[in-house]
Amino acid sequence: MANVARCAAKFMLHPPRPPHWGGFRLVPDAWEFWQGRKSRLHDRLRYRRLDDGTWLRERLAP
Repeated sequence: MANVARCAAKFMLHPPRPPHWGGFRLVPDAWEFWQGRKSRLHDRLRYRRLDDGTWLRERLAP
């Protein structure tokens, strides 16, 4: 934990990376969350990104 704190204080959000590291930016269209219940009637929520950049929350079940 001390190492993590020291590195976080030194580099903040821009840690050094090896030159061969590339990267991808993942931009989700939707997220779905499930919360299990004993009755198997899972609580399901989906968040979808709309064309204007806002998110729509939809209840899928129960």
